[in-house]
Amino acid sequence: MSFLDNLENTLKSLEGIEENSAEDRRRQDAESARVAAVAPWAGRLKQSTYVRDLMSLATRAGYQQRAKVNLTWIGTTLRLELRRDRLELRPQSHGVLAVFLRDGQELGSRSLDLSEAPQELVTAWLAVMEPTG
Repeated sequence: MSFLDNLENTLKSLEGIEENSAEDRRRQDAESARVAAVAPWAGRLKQSTYVRDLMSLATRAGYQQRAKVNLTWIGTTLRLELRRDRLELRPQSHGVLAVFLRDGQELGSRSLDLSEAPQELVTAWLAVMEPTG
């Protein structure tokens, strides 16, 4: 390989790195903006009595079905898992969204009012779950 070929390959490589870093920067800026927009609702969600009561009710519901409900915070999202079904509480810029999932596929969603009783949400989640046989 000649010197000029090597130089040309190096220049192409550097151009690719610059393009990738600009795209990474745009992605990081978009993610930072999203995190800043949801921060007030994420804070309310983590500190609310709604979540504490929801965890208690969901654990009790799982016990009645002889299954363990796994509770996990993933960033600002609270995930409740029972067998193949999940309930995720996702802070948004306009409030908190409850998303019902089965095997990673979204079955439905609804907006939450953190001042309501969480029993309604647990009942709705159990209603969309597969019947246990």
